[in-house]
Amino acid sequence: MDIILLKNLDKIGRKFDIVKVKDGYGRNFLIPQGLAIVANKVNRNNLDSFKRQETSKLNKQLDVFKNIAAQVNGKVLTITTKVGTSGKIFGSVTNIQIANNLRDQLGVEVDRRDIIMPDDHVKMIGRYTAVLDLHPEVDSKIEFEVVPDDPELAKHFQELAAEAALDAAAEGDSDNL
Repeated sequence: MDIILLKNLDKIGRKFDIVKVKDGYGRNFLIPQGLAIVANKVNRNNLDSFKRQETSKLNKQLDVFKNIAAQVNGKVLTITTKVGTSGKIFGSVTNIQIANNLRDQLGVEVDRRDIIMPDDHVKMIGRYTAVLDLHPEVDSKIEFEVVPDDPELAKHFQELAAEAALDAAAEGDSDNL
């Protein structure tokens, strides 16, 4: 079954792509959920009209998206979470938490579906970068640091990082001799 996607869908396609899916998936899920329409002759002819409407709508919001990008570029979010002694997070950091922290820490509203995480799951403490897919003409990234909510563990991991940096520096000096 050929369908026209009305939203960006992972592993299927981008908005307004004509893709082939299994009949049951298209009929029973994508079309009733409003994620796609049947790619019949009438809808294919109207596809250019759909694209023009979407483009004009996005262009009206372009200044808003550029403002959001300017506010988040160069900033680092701090996400506190429960962590084990090995530095592994209980659970994972998701795009929902990034969206909530953007709103709380920077006062910026971004839809969670517009946040593309660096890996499938962020499961360790450290620094990561997520991509904000706001508009095709606006490239924006947000850095976030995952830290333990327990101050004792945070201090422990800072000490370990400092020791590792000293060891790396010492190794670098011994290689130059």
